[in-house]
Amino acid sequence: MRKLSSTNYHNQTFLEDKCTLNELIHLLSKRWLTDVLFSIEEGNSRFSSLKEDLKYISDNILADRLKLLEQHKLIVRNENVREVPARVEYSLTKTGERLSELLDGMCKFSENEMEFPN
Repeated sequence: MRKLSSTNYHNQTFLEDKCTLNELIHLLSKRWLTDVLFSIEEGNSRFSSLKEDLKYISDNILADRLKLLEQHKLIVRNENVREVPARVEYSLTKTGERLSELLDGMCKFSENEMEFPN
């Protein structure tokens, strides 16, 4: 939670209001968010399979990132209550698929065009 009276909060709000790309970059900069998105794209649709794929992520962070992705309509949470316990699966929305394609292109650009110091 950001402190509403802080300079950082005002700066971030200004940048997000100026261009929604800043808001998207802020969202994507959250640790594990893009990894969760890519893992769902690769077919890991259950919490347990995501956890297995991203072995160092904590349960709390995974749950938080899933909620964020759902809030931003990048994934959809499907719950089958007829099963006991209820079976929850996640899948990308069309918007999530489009974002994943863009991010994949950015990954390739980063690998092929950028040089980062060790």
